[in-house]
Parts: sequence; C-alpha cells; structure tokens
Amino acid sequence: MHTLPLGFRLDGEPCLVVGGGEIASRKIALLLRAGARVTVVAPEVLPVLRAEVEAGQGGVLARAWAEGDIADAVLVIAATDDADLNARVSAACRARRIPVNVVDAPDLCTVIFPAIVDRSPLLISVSSNGESPVLARLLRSQLESTIPAAYGRLATLLGSFRREAKTAFPDVPARRAFWERQLAGALPELVFAGRDQEARAQLAQALENPEQPPAGEVYLVGAGPGDPDLLTFKALRLMQQADVVVYDRLVSPPILDMCRRDAERIYVGKARADHALPQESINALLVRLAKEGKRVCRLKGGDPFIFGRGGEEIEELADAGVPFQVVPGITAASGCAAYAGIPLTHRDHAQSVRFVTGHLKDGTPDLPWEELVHPNQTLVLYMGLVSLGPIREQLLRHGLTEATPVAMISKGTTPQQQVLTGTLGDIVEKLAGRPLPAPTLIIVGEVVRLRERLSWFGA
Repeated sequence: MHTLPLGFRLDGEPCLVVGGGEIASRKIALLLRAGARVTVVAPEVLPVLRAEVEAGQGGVLARAWAEGDIADAVLVIAATDDADLNARVSAACRARRIPVNVVDAPDLCTVIFPAIVDRSPLLISVSSNGESPVLARLLRSQLESTIPAAYGRLATLLGSFRREAKTAFPDVPARRAFWERQLAGALPELVFAGRDQEARAQLAQALENPEQPPAGEVYLVGAGPGDPDLLTFKALRLMQQADVVVYDRLVSPPILDMCRRDAERIYVGKARADHALPQESINALLVRLAKEGKRVCRLKGGDPFIFGRGGEEIEELADAGVPFQVVPGITAASGCAAYAGIPLTHRDHAQSVRFVTGHLKDGTPDLPWEELVHPNQTLVLYMGLVSLGPIREQLLRHGLTEATPVAMISKGTTPQQQVLTGTLGDIVEKLAGRPLPAPTLIIVGEVVRLRERLSWFGA
C-alpha cells in the first residue's frame, strides 16, 4: 500500500487550484461538492468555471501563479498543461508541507484523488495510486451499477440511532453484532423500497427490546489454492463478518487481507514436522471460541473436505453442540491443474481422475498402488514433494513406464506459480536441479502432455 486513504474535511476550507481550463474543471467540481472555498489562479479561466467558483463563494485570480498564492491553502491542485509550472507548484507545496495534487503526475503528488462512488454520507473510493486512473474509473463504474443510491439514506438512518445503540449496547462487540443483525435482516430492503418511516420504526423497536446476542458459530471456509478471485461469494461474506479468523499456512496473504480488518487472527499453520498447533488443539480452540459467543472463520487452503482435515474439525464441533457451516473451496488439484493448462480429464487421454495424498499419518506413501496405475487415469498427489522418490519407485514397480508424463506445480494459481514437467524416468533428477518450494502438487498421466499447447497462466 503506497498511499493511505483518508477522509479530508474541506467544508469552508480554502483550497487553491492552479489552472482554469478543462483539466482543472473536474477537480474544482469535486472540491465544490465537498464544500471547499476555492480560489482559481490562471491567466485565462473558462467562463463557466468562473461562474461555478464564484457561486461557491470562491474567487478567481486572472494572472500567472505566484508562490505566495499557496500561503493560506489547506490543499493545492496543479491542473495545467505546463509541466514545468506544475513541478514548481508541487515543489513549493512540499517545502511548506501543504498537501498537493498534480493532475496526471503521481510522482509530484502528496495526495491522490480516487475515483468516488458517492452515496453520501457513504463514500466509496477506488484508487490505483495514480498508476491507472482509467482502471480505477472502470471499477468505480462497476460499483456504481451494483450499489443502490438508497444506501446513502440507509447510512443516514443508522447514524441517527448511534447514540441509542451505544446506550442499549455499551459492549462494543454486542453493539456491532446488533448492527450486523439489522443489516442482515429486512431493514435495508425497507429503505431501498422507499419505506423509510417503517424502517425507522422497526429500528427503534429493536433497540427498545434488544435481542439476545447470537450464539457462537464456526464457518469452515475453503480458501482455494491461492488466487483470491477464486473465492466464492459466500466465503467472502462469512470472512467479512467473522470475529475471529483461524487460518493455516496454505492461505495466501491476499486472501487473508480480504477478511474483516478488525477480526482477531490466529495462525495454526502446519508444515511437515512443524505444527503451530496440533490438530487436537485446533479442534478444541474452535469449540472454545464459539462457546465464548464468537463467530469463527476457520479458513483453510483449498477445500476443507479434501485432505484438509475439515471432517475431523466439524466432528468435534458437532460433539460439542457448536453450530457450524461449511463452504467448499476450489481444491488444489482443480485450481492448480487449470492454471497450469493441464485438464485432469480428457476424452483422448483420461476418463477418470484419482486424488491421493503422498504424506500419511506415519509419514510414508502407503497407498493402493495397484489401483493408481489404472490406464487412462490421471493421478494427483497432494503433499508428495518430499516423498517423490519413493512414489516414483512404487508407480514404476506396479506397471507405469518411465515415459509416463509428470508435472509438479508449486504455489499454483498465484503469481509465484512454477511448473516443472518431465517423466517418471527423469522427474526426480529434474527436481534436484530445480528445487520447488511447497506447497507442490504432483500430476501423473497422459494429460500432462497437453500443457505445452494449453498453458495460459504464468510459468
């Protein structure tokens, strides 16, 4: 994050805009909407711009900019087509520590104007830190089409009851839970339908007769293999409302960043021979947090029911009488294979696919090898990086040939994705020459040959 988004109160505050043409007009319009007292300095100023500024109790200085013009300003905008002038304005402001924005020159700015979705008093801003204003405006347009204008009225309604809610719920978590219950119920729809008085009456009644705080609950959420765009809508919604996030090492940082900002985060990651918490302790932790009345998001890489030990965790929750929900995620086999350009099934190469783990409880790949060497079958091995040598030996011993294609996908679906391909005859040696970091998925079968033509993402 290169800039910190902040709300800037400008009502009645003096702001200076250097420039009086089309470039300046967009910025001046925003300043006037925020209630700023705008002064424009430029040898020539568009008549319509002059009229807007003067109507907003501002002024126009029809001359060249002078350094003294910035003396009283709380914000300065340089909006001319003269790069040298813009640079001088920026330097003068920086010297006096006055916030400055230079249009289309992010390196000269100390503040950036985001693209804004205005649902006052609710404001949503999108910024690319000046790297791609067009992209920011495109995202704003998408948000504009999905966020009803009535959200502003909803925000005003909620704000008018803040004092009453604080009195009814002195405890912050209880007060937050109350508001979340109201927003998850019928209240927003009443406002969106224009039934504001009915919504106000309903909210007043809810505060007069406060509901009992909800019991704790656990959300077992599959985070997918790494790309945050692969999250389901339900996963994201529950991640945003959880009080506590219990996550493992396979959850990528961009996905963790999508959880609610003020949620408590507890790391329980497990790597080979290095467990932050043993599984039994994780199970007990989930039960304890839920019984404390907290909403717990148990965030697991991939899908929690495919080699994720999610079944063990909800067994414990069920035995303890703790309510839970399960949100499937895209498992690593599906996500990583797709991003590597390897279809797990194909009419000409594989009519079935088998998922197995290369690391069992005793640390050895003790698998039903006779079933795994079935012709026209794709074999996917999770957690098999360390056991690759013994796995190869067993597959060869039970009937596969050294020419059988193999792919190893490290950190699949992320920008750090690496793919190493070879055959059962040479993959161990190739891995020795090009080590891959965990997590790494292994795919064995004829479908691997398609990667050369179908690869589309990253390495």
